[in-house]
Amino acid sequence: MSRPRKVRKDAEANRERLLSAAAAAMLREGRHVPLATIAAEAGLGIGTLYRSYADRDALLQALEHRAYGLLNNLLDQIDDDSTGLEQVRRYLEGTVDIADQLVLPLHGAPPLVTPEAVAARKSIYRRLEFFLATGREDGSIRGPVNATDLIAFSTLLTQPKASVLDWTHLARRQIAHFLNGLAAEGPIEVPGPAVERDEVERAFEDRMNS
Repeated sequence: MSRPRKVRKDAEANRERLLSAAAAAMLREGRHVPLATIAAEAGLGIGTLYRSYADRDALLQALEHRAYGLLNNLLDQIDDDSTGLEQVRRYLEGTVDIADQLVLPLHGAPPLVTPEAVAARKSIYRRLEFFLATGREDGSIRGPVNATDLIAFSTLLTQPKASVLDWTHLARRQIAHFLNGLAAEGPIEVPGPAVERDEVERAFEDRMNS
């Protein structure tokens, strides 16, 4: 009786390995990266990929559903007792931490309109609006920002640029600047140091030579 359960667990583990590898590969090479490359980077055969996902569209749909789950899990981890501005900060920084696993319509993936996908997007939007409402009530946020603004900004943050050596550092600086624009009081400390032009030029050269 234990063997079918083990087979199911193995299949679930393989699907997660495929999705993780696919998200990273698509971020690096675009969503038309060869499926054989994804399977190889997951350490699995191409047949295993096709047993889980019949074609590229099925894989993209699974990646999008997974991304919504990751974002809702991130929102679950944000403390309701903190200020609205702090909740927004934790959300934005959290999206940067999982950027290599997010395959979403605003990243160029085909948008899903299934009831599950619509419900997941609605949940994310509603919870971000709650953070903003909390911030207005506790006095930490000013201005007419809404959840769509937060989603659009996080979309920009979660598309790392290969030409920048430390994208996470640069993204966190942009978050601090963004929050300073929202903050009723401040300023919020901007993580240093600034990324200078010569660092970007060196990154360009390194990429050309790699």
